[in-house]
Amino acid sequence: MNAFDTLPAPRHPDPHDAPALRWGVLAPGGIAADFTDALHTHTTQRVVAAGSRSAERAAAFAAAHGVERSYGSYEQLVADPGVDVVYVASPHSQHREHALLAIAAGKNVLIEKPMAATAADARAIADAARSAGVFAMEAMWTRYLPQTDIVRQLLADGAFGEVRVVTADFGGAATFDPTSRMFDPALAGGALLDLGVYVVSWASFALGAPAGILATGSLAPTGVDEQVAMILSSATGAQALLSTGLRAGTPSLATISGSSGRVETDSPFWAASGLRFFGPDGRMAAHWVDPYGRPHREGMSYEAAALARYVTDGLTDSPLHPLSEAVDTLATLDEARRQLGSVGVGGRAASATEAQ
Repeated sequence: MNAFDTLPAPRHPDPHDAPALRWGVLAPGGIAADFTDALHTHTTQRVVAAGSRSAERAAAFAAAHGVERSYGSYEQLVADPGVDVVYVASPHSQHREHALLAIAAGKNVLIEKPMAATAADARAIADAARSAGVFAMEAMWTRYLPQTDIVRQLLADGAFGEVRVVTADFGGAATFDPTSRMFDPALAGGALLDLGVYVVSWASFALGAPAGILATGSLAPTGVDEQVAMILSSATGAQALLSTGLRAGTPSLATISGSSGRVETDSPFWAASGLRFFGPDGRMAAHWVDPYGRPHREGMSYEAAALARYVTDGLTDSPLHPLSEAVDTLATLDEARRQLGSVGVGGRAASATEAQ
């Protein structure tokens, strides 16, 4: 960029322009409800089936969200010939099992973030999808927002010069409940897998996979990570300063700073909000505010639209957030959990093998 008083326009700002696919929702909980409503409101695609271990729960979800069919098992859902893609919305401790089930049935899959509880599990999903020739994608919906595409273009155009510092935070105040998915090791609880995946993904977006990882923080009484600060270093010497936690709400801001300028997001960075661009003199040169009216989880419509375009074009991986990057992000989270001694699925600390 030669002029800093204007920002590039986001590409694909309207999810309605994507081809219409038929979706099946596996595990119809709260995030599945928001995803379904966003898809029905902002795209031409439709959720046509819902599957749960409880037939009653699946039927209630279908009735509440205008879904045609419901099933009392995941096996029935993935076997439905009228489903083009399965949205895996179960707790992330079950993502590997459920993604592999859908892939084995020949279905394209969108897997709620994080893609799995460990990098090893994510690799297993990626390998299975490649072997089956089906499309698979982690539901890192932030990567498909209009504001993220603006930053993507700024990075490609060299608007930041040499990127040196990246920051991101995402914390929330959660009431401690040892049986909840946030705190139960058996459900892959902890701040890093639930919220930290967003901040690490932002760092990966700006800098790629880290060359060095330092993590410090505190653990909840159940042994999962409760509050974490991370420094990720790149091979070029750039740093990402990241924080996440379950003890306090934080601003949810993200920045990228370089020798020629910086960008600061509005809050929250992980949903549609806005951007401020600052030139090399430190003065704000442009402020873009999202005009499209898809706040918070309504922004999940963008990832659904992107997936529909990719599947229609015959792709098996997302060019904006490939499976290899999702695996690398989980490898970073594995290592941070290992350094903290965070207890993972199975009631043990994350191992060095999982962190590789």
